[in-house]
Amino acid sequence: MQRRFLFSLIAASSLWLAGCSPNDSKSASGPSKRDVTIEAITSQAKGFTVGAMMSTQTVYVLFDPQCPHCGHLWQSSVPLHSQVKFVWVPIAFNDGKSLSQAAALLSATDPVQAMTDHEASLLAGSGGMSASSSIPADLEKAVKSNTQLLGSLGIDSVPFLIGKNRKTGAVVSYNGAMETAQLSSLLGLD
Repeated sequence: MQRRFLFSLIAASSLWLAGCSPNDSKSASGPSKRDVTIEAITSQAKGFTVGAMMSTQTVYVLFDPQCPHCGHLWQSSVPLHSQVKFVWVPIAFNDGKSLSQAAALLSATDPVQAMTDHEASLLAGSGGMSASSSIPADLEKAVKSNTQLLGSLGIDSVPFLIGKNRKTGAVVSYNGAMETAQLSSLLGLD
């Protein structure tokens, strides 16, 4: 009985820290070694902004709406919304639910509530928000452009986060989900 519980705990921990890629549901996680610049993201990506809108610290998160690891990172980021401005940049590894949900999130009048509801549904195993398969051309183009940007930067899994550490000013990036305390430490908030 204890072995089964321990195995379940280890398996759950590995899922928590993994990321989603287009070819499988798990990918290596950890600090990114890629030479990705914040400027590459800011100049080309289209996302929605949440958190402390007046903050000088902006963190960019590339995510797929069907990725449960992205959902965990969203939940971990919510307690930090009062300190940091987050820009969530949706990508779509597939043209099914990911694309329509990404477009719906980009056009949401209240992206915080839409994302919170979506991720709760996704993590509960309900597939996330309902979204129309009829996607406006500009939103489809934006999501596909975000997805191409992800690939052109050599990033092959999400969530992918990039920003600056508040204490050191150094650019930090991370591939995968993490808990709030780890995210706070990475961003120099603790």
